[in-house]
Amino acid sequence: MARGNRPAGGQRVAGGKAKRRGRTAALTHLDARGRAHMVDVSGKPLTLREAVAAGSISMNAEAYAAVRRGALVKGDAGALARLAGIAGAKKTAELIPLCHAIPLDHVEIDVRFNDSARSIEVETTTRTRWSTGVEMEAMVAASTALLTFYDMAKGLDRGMTLGPIRLMKKSGGRSGTYERAPRNPPVRRRGRP
Repeated sequence: MARGNRPAGGQRVAGGKAKRRGRTAALTHLDARGRAHMVDVSGKPLTLREAVAAGSISMNAEAYAAVRRGALVKGDAGALARLAGIAGAKKTAELIPLCHAIPLDHVEIDVRFNDSARSIEVETTTRTRWSTGVEMEAMVAASTALLTFYDMAKGLDRGMTLGPIRLMKKSGGRSGTYERAPRNPPVRRRGRP
């Protein structure tokens, strides 16, 4: 946690609280003895929940050009990465031990090419009407899509770099809405809009 009620790297809005009764909120996956357990969400109401995650993979010029052109021997990396991201979101509870199996209503994988950085940027959106959030599903979707790009292009570049993978936004539930603060907020100068 950063200082005050603002988590590191972002801010809570619309009713989210970072502190309770003068102390930092407890970790929900630990019981009173500090043992890991799955949180009981059976008493929570079903509400619309959404999460957006993002990540990127950078690579050498040869690999980037081949992915961009769709010229990889293994096929269309973008199409496979989108499918892998959707499949990854659906398998989150099998990969992360304390995650609940959530019936996803929507998974979207957006792939963008950044020519100047020779990187592929993935943004994922997950949505459900359920009693717990879908942040982990969005981040697993982003990770799986990026790992698929790596697998497709590793014959041309084994030194590709993934990351950072991060939660950009979440909404719904008791904690309200979270939006990651921009990395480089615009500088406002006096007398100029």
